Amino acid sequence: MARYEVRIKRSAIAEIEAIPRKTDRRRILERIGALADEPRPPTSRKLTGAERYRLRQGPYRILYSIEDEVLTVFVVRVAHRREAYR
Repeated sequence: MARYEVRIKRSAIAEIEAIPRKTDRRRILERIGALADEPRPPTSRKLTGAERYRLRQGPYRILYSIEDEVLTVFVVRVAHRREAYR
């Protein structure tokens, strides 16, 4: 399988930087990096009503979209689970 390019929105970068625990930030970045090799891991779920997927990392959710034509994964949001879908 081809390797995907992972792009993170500026707002998602700010959300990652705002996470208080360094270990949570590191784990989230590892999960995002793994999307380059496997954009649809078995633990991801497709969101209804949108062409987006979500990954769980502890209490946080990583929301992203995939463009297979250009082999790109766009991370659009990283938020705590109570705020992720608003």
